[in-house]
Amino acid sequence: MLKKLKILLFSLLAIGGITVIFVYGLSSHIEKSTSEKIFAKAEDLPSSYTVIVLGASVKANGNLSTILKDRVESALFLYNEGKVKRFLLSGDNGSKDYNEPKAMKAYLLERGVPEDHIFLDYAGFDTYDSLYRASAVFQVKDAIVVTQNFHLPRAIYIANDLGLNYVGYVGDKHIYSHEASNKKRELLANVKAYLELTFNKEPTYLGAKIPIDGPPQSTYQN
Repeated sequence: MLKKLKILLFSLLAIGGITVIFVYGLSSHIEKSTSEKIFAKAEDLPSSYTVIVLGASVKANGNLSTILKDRVESALFLYNEGKVKRFLLSGDNGSKDYNEPKAMKAYLLERGVPEDHIFLDYAGFDTYDSLYRASAVFQVKDAIVVTQNFHLPRAIYIANDLGLNYVGYVGDKHIYSHEASNKKRELLANVKAYLELTFNKEPTYLGAKIPIDGPPQSTYQN
């Protein structure tokens, strides 16, 4: 009986060790394979027709969270600098009472962005769905993806694996209160992305094509 317990314990430790090596090895691979496509300075960025803003939390009153506001402000800066011509705002509208793309759009409209320069994707429920749909639904061939530095390697890794010519722009403007936990969550999110790509998962919703260079429409709004 004791021998069996030792074998079981050894097996569990071995599995745990392999899992840790895989998780951290994948994280290292993702960071290294995307580093040349991530830019902290706008002047180093290649110009693109589209900037994709990945969603994050919106407050109950409709205001953007600090993280999301920084992403939208960074995209707006690129737009004002002439680096991009169109916005694709991709986020969660999984219920009638919660709408990330609508909140981002309102923020941009208040700052003078013409409505016909803004495209909304209400079914960007996670990073994989947002980037898959950017290509499949909105026909975005090249783009600048804006999000925080902790999130960008995974986003660009997904885009690379989907065969998309996307680069990343760092949207950090603050030191965030949950930065350490965000980085830890990325370790598991990387594994999720790896599995989604390995099994060629389709997003939650697809729908009709809405080319980014055509008239703006939105998809899947509650």
